[in-house]
Amino acid sequence: MKNLSILGSTGSIGRAALDVASAFPDRFRVVALAAGRSIERLAGQVARHEPLLVSVEREEDVSSLRALLPAGFAGRIVCGPAGLEEAASLPEADVVVAGLVGAVGLRSAHAAVLAGKRLALANKEALVVAGEMIVAAARKSGAEIVPVDSEHSAIHQALRCGRREEVERLVLTGSGGPLRERELASFGSVTVEEALAHPTWDMGPVVTINSATLVNKGLEVIEAHLLFGIPFDRIEVVVHPTSVVHSMVEFVDGSTLVQASPPTMLIPIALGLAWPDRVPGAAPAVDWTRAETWEFAPLDDEAFPAVALAREAGARGGTAPAVYNAANEVCVEAFRSGRLRFVDIVPTVGAVLATHDVPSDGGLTVEDVLGADAWARAAASDRIEGLA
Repeated sequence: MKNLSILGSTGSIGRAALDVASAFPDRFRVVALAAGRSIERLAGQVARHEPLLVSVEREEDVSSLRALLPAGFAGRIVCGPAGLEEAASLPEADVVVAGLVGAVGLRSAHAAVLAGKRLALANKEALVVAGEMIVAAARKSGAEIVPVDSEHSAIHQALRCGRREEVERLVLTGSGGPLRERELASFGSVTVEEALAHPTWDMGPVVTINSATLVNKGLEVIEAHLLFGIPFDRIEVVVHPTSVVHSMVEFVDGSTLVQASPPTMLIPIALGLAWPDRVPGAAPAVDWTRAETWEFAPLDDEAFPAVALAREAGARGGTAPAVYNAANEVCVEAFRSGRLRFVDIVPTVGAVLATHDVPSDGGLTVEDVLGADAWARAAASDRIEGLA
């Protein structure tokens, strides 16, 4: 029996993790839930799973949540960043599911590895913005980081088939997003609705727009480097529209191992919760009785420069990835609110990154990362205002 703390329980990753826990009650027990402002949905989750601890974003939501819960609920309700960190380091928890979106998940992910928890990591931004610090903390505490992103889970699985020194390169697949077949000349007129029309995955708005710009794939390149220790020049991105092959590992003898399954998050989430074991029947497998064609294409770096920009940020290291991520979050919000064109998102991120001086003294702290994050948000906001 694994005890779970699920951070971001009302989001897509959190809900899928709870689906797995509900389907296999003999294997998983939910001991902590943390969510933002979806209080009614959170109340339903709390009533069903009866966790020991619940964390909400704002103090005023504590009483709102309490009023929606059964009178006999005996768990504690906490709030704010401190409450989130408490949920991440709860002594009773064995596995912490990091399902929060954006840099908000940094402190809780750090708290989980400091406490020696297994971190089932879906919040790629936390590792991207402070990967050096989180990986070092996990190494010191003995914590295990198991990726829940489908791409990194695929690589994690394939790496079980060979020694690290036998790896030639990692190949991350991506659907290409909703604009894959659109002419670059028309990107200036892309609407929010068009950017949100992902052909394969049902995700939140920020991640979906990141998939349209391919910033999401850029973040995944940085994450792959940090998780698996493979140099950036040996991490490749290819377009695979059907999202059946989730990623590949090529070995030095020319053999490539592919992890394939229908596009569902249930498999990588179940594996993240149960690692190194598998959960029988977690999701349906590929139906090999049906004819199917798998298409792969090289990435168009001219149309989607976000991946190359992420490589640059990752190679600079230090606080540069935090700046890349924070500037992008501001730009995505500006695009969603009509203050920035889609085609200007990645150039604005690049302009902010170009003016950032990465500290050279090493030894990143949470304060260093959050300081760079705040600086990048202000710099991106200023540039967006200048474009208006």
